[in-house]
Amino acid sequence: MKPSEGSTIIGKSVQFKGEINGTEELYVDGKIDGIIRLNGNRLILGPNADVNAEVHVQDLVVLGRQNGPVQATGRVDIRQSGQLFGDITAARFSIEESASVRGRVTLTGQEGRG
Repeated sequence: MKPSEGSTIIGKSVQFKGEINGTEELYVDGKIDGIIRLNGNRLILGPNADVNAEVHVQDLVVLGRQNGPVQATGRVDIRQSGQLFGDITAARFSIEESASVRGRVTLTGQEGRG
C-alpha cells in the first residue's frame, strides 16, 4: 500500500521517540516509540514499520508491526504481513489471512470522528 497524495511520510531509515499529534494522514515505514494521536485521520504502518506506541486514530492499516494499545473511531485493518500486539478498540475490524494479532478486540460498532 502506497501513501496517499498529501500524506506525511516517515521513511524506513527514520527513528522517532516521543509524541506525534496531527490532523492529517500519516504513513510510517520507520521506527516509532511513544504515542501517536491523529484525531479524525488514518495511520498507515508500512511493511518496514516497527511501532511501539499507544495509538489514537480514526483508521489504522497495519502492514508492518504495531506493539501497543490501539483506539480507532473507525476501522482497524491488519493486512497479510501485519502484526499487532496490544488491545484494540474500534468500530470495525478486519484481518487478512497470515496476519497476526495478540490482544483483546473490542468492537464498538459506532463509527465516529476521533
